Amino acid sequence: VQLQASGGGLVQAGGSLRLSCTASRRTSSNNAVGWFRRAPGKEREFVATISWNGGSTSYADSVKGRFTISRDNAKNTVYLQMNSLKPEDTAVYYCAVAGSSATTSNAERYHYWGQGTQVTVSS
Repeated sequence: VQLQASGGGLVQAGGSLRLSCTASRRTSSNNAVGWFRRAPGKEREFVATISWNGGSTSYADSVKGRFTISRDNAKNTVYLQMNSLKPEDTAVYYCAVAGSSATTSNAERYHYWGQGTQVTVSS
């Protein structure tokens, strides 16, 4: 499975961006998908995840209430709507497909990773 992440860019604090992650084939429709991020000089961290049918989602505390993950299996695409962005949200954002249908924040349970898209939030 190849993943293509897009939608990153430069935005002012308080602004919004929507990231997209499109899979090369429908295998990902049966699997949970997650978003992770890596800020400069920091470890990769979990952001959000969604179950195979969209019925279950989970978020990192740092983005809860501001970010929304959703998916459209007909388009093999998962979205991350990011509102009220803060400078500390600046990072490269990666999408990944898990090895199962259940949500998980454990990066080791994700088998396929996209190339990442840069999000920069200016103050």
